[in-house]
Amino acid sequence: MTLARRLPAFTWDRIAPLREKAGLHPDGAVDLSIGTPVDPVPGLIRDALAAASDAPGYPATWGTPRLRSAAAGWLARAHGVPVSPDDVLPVVGTKEFIAWLPVMLGLGPGDVVLQPELAYPTYDIGARLAGASVLASDSLLGAGPARVRLVWVNSPSNPTGRVLPAEHLRKVVAWARERGAVVASDECYISLGWDAAPVSVLHPSVCGGSHDGVLAVHSLSKRSNLAGYRAGFVTGDPALVADLLAIRKLAGMIMPGPVQAAMAAALSDDVHAAEQRERYAARRSVLLAAFAAAGWGVDQSEAGLYLWVTHPAHDCWSAAELLAAEGGILVSPGELYGPAGKRHIRVALTATDERVAAAARRLRELGSGNGLRTCGRGAKFERCSASALPKQSTWLPFVTAVGAPFQPVRAVRSVRVLRPVRAVRPVPVARSRGVRRPSRGDRLRPAST
Repeated sequence: MTLARRLPAFTWDRIAPLREKAGLHPDGAVDLSIGTPVDPVPGLIRDALAAASDAPGYPATWGTPRLRSAAAGWLARAHGVPVSPDDVLPVVGTKEFIAWLPVMLGLGPGDVVLQPELAYPTYDIGARLAGASVLASDSLLGAGPARVRLVWVNSPSNPTGRVLPAEHLRKVVAWARERGAVVASDECYISLGWDAAPVSVLHPSVCGGSHDGVLAVHSLSKRSNLAGYRAGFVTGDPALVADLLAIRKLAGMIMPGPVQAAMAAALSDDVHAAEQRERYAARRSVLLAAFAAAGWGVDQSEAGLYLWVTHPAHDCWSAAELLAAEGGILVSPGELYGPAGKRHIRVALTATDERVAAAARRLRELGSGNGLRTCGRGAKFERCSASALPKQSTWLPFVTAVGAPFQPVRAVRSVRVLRPVRAVRPVPVARSRGVRRPSRGDRLRPAST
């Protein structure tokens, strides 16, 4: 059996049918699912990349002294975290590092990776690549006697936006040190605190001034719109960072030289990051108000790049289908992040101002009963209220009656009989012998538009 056969399907392949439905909207889809940045890369970063583009030689795996100093300076300046530039290691995107960290730490069969109940899926992938087991629990007591070798913490959380207070993080660090486990803190959204102030696991209030057994992972994908550059770094325990550097040298895990120069420029400038933060804050306010007005609830979401949203009449899949099929809004079903997310959807703030405004407008229309429901061919059907909808889709009988192609998704569980609505005109029937009465399918035929 190959390694690929031991891994689950790619997370985003599971929402391909929803993406297709959202794309049928007359005004196009609003993609609030993956969380990929859409705003321009700041000019000063592009200038640094271009200036370093004549790079015929191999770059340093450890990173340039300028890059490492810029990272250490940003941590001290923005988050009160003192680290030595010698303990900073650039990585080719933090997803790559997260996926391979268990392997690089030497985990294998019999070892356990402890992660949050709702978690970024790559934590689980990393454990599988190493042959280790995963335990998803928000309680340290849930680990029991398991041989935990790696503990993932994520604050602010992806997907929920929950912020872990310093006291909680301090208990996790102490617990892990007693058992000889490594604490890896995914801090990719640490600069996006809205209703709470995130704290780094490397802050003295958490780790007691010692970084032993602790790593912090940082990304520039959202802070500086550098997802396409694959720019991140890890820092913390000097011995662990040295081991990781040795492995990455042998494996050729090297950040390209021009990207190192761009990353150093990004970490040395706070103005562009503050401007980007304000963009996300404004989009967050628009989406918060729109979901609330349409009868949806927003839980946690006190920091980070997402809203953790629920509807009282829907589970995560039927809610995502409703938004995609009837609003052209693509979101992530919460179950993608663990069974505990089955009632929620994750809504990303990463869309342009125009698309966010479009999403808000569509939510208002659905909530006020002015939203048009559509079948697979985009034909007008009936107006609906999102707050009054049952869990399952109710346009299946119409699609079946007119013979439109229909591919059911898992959110469709049953069929509800439709009552005639204003847009449906009854078929005239001649009052003579031998003329059959119209079938129910005839009576459900839509009026011409």
